Amino acid sequence: MTLIREEDLIESIADAFQYISYFHPPDFVTSLSSAWEREESQSAKDAMAQILVNSRMAAMGRRPICQDTGSANVYLEVGYDVKFDFSRSLQEVVDDGVRKGYQFHKNPLRASIVLDPVGSRKNSGDNTPALLTVDLIPGNTVSVYVSAKGGGSENKAKFAVLNPSDSVADWVVETVEKLGAGWCPPGILGIGVGGSSDRAMAMAKKALNDPLDMQALLKNGPKNKSEELRIEIYERVNALGIGAQGLGGVTTVLDVKLKSFPTHAASLPVGLIPNCAATRHLHFILDGTGVPKFETPDLEAWPEILLDEANKNARRVDVDNLNEETLASLKIGETLLLNGTIYTGRDAAHKRIVNFLDEGKALPVNLENQTIYYVGPVDAVGDEAIGPAGPTTSTRMDKFTDRVLGDTGLKLMIGKAERGPEAIEAIKKHKAVYAIAVGGAAYLVSKAIKEAEPVAFKDLGMEAIYKLRVEDMPVLVAVDNSGASVHKSGPAAWRKS
Repeated sequence: MTLIREEDLIESIADAFQYISYFHPPDFVTSLSSAWEREESQSAKDAMAQILVNSRMAAMGRRPICQDTGSANVYLEVGYDVKFDFSRSLQEVVDDGVRKGYQFHKNPLRASIVLDPVGSRKNSGDNTPALLTVDLIPGNTVSVYVSAKGGGSENKAKFAVLNPSDSVADWVVETVEKLGAGWCPPGILGIGVGGSSDRAMAMAKKALNDPLDMQALLKNGPKNKSEELRIEIYERVNALGIGAQGLGGVTTVLDVKLKSFPTHAASLPVGLIPNCAATRHLHFILDGTGVPKFETPDLEAWPEILLDEANKNARRVDVDNLNEETLASLKIGETLLLNGTIYTGRDAAHKRIVNFLDEGKALPVNLENQTIYYVGPVDAVGDEAIGPAGPTTSTRMDKFTDRVLGDTGLKLMIGKAERGPEAIEAIKKHKAVYAIAVGGAAYLVSKAIKEAEPVAFKDLGMEAIYKLRVEDMPVLVAVDNSGASVHKSGPAAWRKS
């Protein structure tokens, strides 16, 4: 009988969430590096370069790869011959591990979990409770899988019950084409087929922890129907031309992982969960001998990429002096290096701004001819001005865009992924511009932020409005003031018919 001590489970989970916050899995680095070398679209290649440089910087600095340090997923496979030396429930012990990991003073991770989701939605403050799943299996060890799942990719999860005669590949490809870029490609697709609605989604989530082996599979060929389906989906999704960050390119997915389970004769349940460019997970074993040690990856695994080369054609823009002429000159696909003052503001801040406008109140910040960045950063440590500060999905701000642009005079917005028709029309009407920062390059972006000060709505925590001073912050024009969108033109140019 193996005895697992409470403190060992707590410490190992805490260590694991710290570890995955700044270390990509080695197979992900290898897969993305290979995709970067193969990429033919310069915009997509530059975006992947930023992700890889950010990944190496995060590994060296032991700071989060992405500002969204995710929901804490913990999956335990417990051997029958294991005894837990606990005085509390397993959920409480696991939550203690998550709490300790997310509140580690040298690398605090962003708390994103809100309690009472249909009520007050108050932040728990420590990213608990964890999403815990437990299976009992033969053996005398505890196999532990932890993953940090960002909200942008989780929000793109889909489920359907197909007819038994329907094509799983057709449904997946059609679904991915409609997802947009909010899940931060290039990434991985997790697919669960069979069982029931809950089992299919659980399998899709668990599949994302499997090793990436698509390039080996393509080289050696499939051995069964499941592997044939994985290859078909991989090739057809990449043929859509969506590309890194939705900019258009040859690689949208690095791998397709699939699990299946017997199902009812009248059913074909299919779950789809994408994992973003901030793929973060780890597997370890507890055998009763104490807390496992996690090896530091070899930094030689990352390719040597010079961002100066990627930014050599970038244009510097003074955001403190935006005018009609400058805004009209910014064209989709152009890389900019922003300098000056920008403000932060995302869902909660936008809602409050609109409430102020409805009530005739003066706004706490003057946004006329200003720039706003959709971000909820990680807290700063040491001499940092701000913690990792990558963009959040911009479509959540679409319903506020026309009102904010029209009533405040805001002119430049920065976020992640595409904008919807409603927002694009507002951008065109108000002669504004929308740019994207690379999702999955949060630590890299934070290095361009030299000063950060909360100036409004401080009670919103990470969703407060901050005033930032930036130097050469890299962004790409995604919607210009004529209403042209790179997220439409890019994929259309690279799509294979």
